[in-house]
Amino acid sequence: VQLQASGGGQVQAGGSLRLSCLDSRRTLSTYAVAWFRQGPGKERDFVAGIAWGNGRTDYADSVKGRFTISRDSAQGTVYLQMNSLTPEDTAVYYCAADRVRVSVASRRPGDYTYWGQGTQVTVSS
Repeated sequence: VQLQASGGGQVQAGGSLRLSCLDSRRTLSTYAVAWFRQGPGKERDFVAGIAWGNGRTDYADSVKGRFTISRDSAQGTVYLQMNSLTPEDTAVYYCAADRVRVSVASRRPGDYTYWGQGTQVTVSS
């Protein structure tokens, strides 16, 4: 698995961004994939996850109703659609893949073996 995260940028509050997590080797079909984020001086927090096989999704309370995680099997890509962004969403966003807990995405960063590089999301007020 080789994960490549992209799609970050700078937006104003209320705006939207879509992050992409591409597996260049197209092997995510047996994994759970999640997005985490890490703000300055903060821990890496779970944002959203999806179990590739059954499509089960999970969201942090702070993003529920605003963010949507999805997968595209043909593209080997997981997306994170982020709407109604606030300055509190500012962070570096990381995608990660877990081969063990595949029926539901874990919320713990330590459970993930594969990580993409981060992509910066900055939301201005």
